[in-house]
Amino acid sequence: MPAGLPRYDYFDHDADTGVIGRGVTLQDAFVHAAEATFALMCDPITVAQDERIDVEFEQQFPALALVTWLNLLLAHASERGLALGCFELARDGHRWRGSAWGEPWRADMERGTQVKGATLTALHVTPQGDGWEARCVVDL
Repeated sequence: MPAGLPRYDYFDHDADTGVIGRGVTLQDAFVHAAEATFALMCDPITVAQDERIDVEFEQQFPALALVTWLNLLLAHASERGLALGCFELARDGHRWRGSAWGEPWRADMERGTQVKGATLTALHVTPQGDGWEARCVVDL
């Protein structure tokens, strides 16, 4: 990852928001895209790592894997009423295994914008310099 670039960032897209994850590895870029996505909903620093979500999926194409990864995390977090703040992801060929940690939403947690899902809009996963960049638009 080029020096000076943030791990994650955002770009404007009509009524929605684009998330960008960067990392030395493809998996790092996906982890940082997840951080960007969930940081829209709450400050990840304030989220305790009390509960774990595990996801597993198969996807040959990295761009589609990004959308699958983010949507699985969003679905599990919504189903369990969790705010998530920490992520990890491993890849073995077309098989992806990831985890996320968080806690149930608390009354004193400052809520940001609700993210409904990751979309194929502006989907782009590419090598950038010494690392990777993964981006897509998330539906708010």
